[in-house]
Amino acid sequence: MGKKRIGLLGCGAMGTRIARAIDSGEVDGVLERVHDAEPEKARALAGSLARRPTVVENHHLLSSGPGVDLVVEAASQDAVRSAALSVIQNRKDMVVMSVGALLDEPVYEVLADACAQFGRTIYLPSGAVAGLDALRAVRGELESVTLTTTKHPRSLAGAPGLAGSGIDLGGAGGPTTVFEGDAAAAVRSFPANVNVAALLALAGAGAAATSVRIVADPAAERNSHRIDARGRFGEIAVEVRNVPDPGNPRTSRLAILSAIATLRGVCSGGGSVRVGT
Repeated sequence: MGKKRIGLLGCGAMGTRIARAIDSGEVDGVLERVHDAEPEKARALAGSLARRPTVVENHHLLSSGPGVDLVVEAASQDAVRSAALSVIQNRKDMVVMSVGALLDEPVYEVLADACAQFGRTIYLPSGAVAGLDALRAVRGELESVTLTTTKHPRSLAGAPGLAGSGIDLGGAGGPTTVFEGDAAAAVRSFPANVNVAALLALAGAGAAATSVRIVADPAAERNSHRIDARGRFGEIAVEVRNVPDPGNPRTSRLAILSAIATLRGVCSGGGSVRVGT
């Protein structure tokens, strides 16, 4: 079997790093098509690669026809809502980074049904957190899951959850809690910042039972995520302190590395020893 042929949806900081990993051979695939809502970004990325992919005019063309096996989304929750169903209906697999879109129950149900109908798979990389294997293993015994995310104010700037809140991030003299609520509300209010909340909810006890606290700290040099889970199994406490990606401080470097690791696994086929569930 030949190399996986990949389409890329989103050519920002994360999409660029993924594209370069494919282009360099770090991922054993071929980048065939790229698309971005801002066409100049797609053209600039394509032109910077050793093997230039085709820039397509809309997201439907990423997965149409026989030229692509897998589409990687690195754009936004809205991009998932707009494009994911057509990808699956075109009988292509998909890697989704903007996992928050899947906490919209109708979206999740439609995509899950389509995957079953067309025999396709949606891959959700573990992103900027650790411990998802453990949460999946104990999900039937979970009683509470809490996520505390701390970021520098610049990483949270422009989030819908801050509009009209009266919170002045620029004037914060110390750690300031800017959100407390469940995972579904968190990914609506901070769609570019806490996809980790969606991952925890999907792996564990669900959106309503996953509590999220978001803290803006002007002294924070890294994006930190602390997970506390309790239940009949015992307790899990995990804290990850991530270096922000230099191209986009809202995104942790670990999230990009997780996407690349997932792609490597998808493209490697069988014949290997795999660690974790």
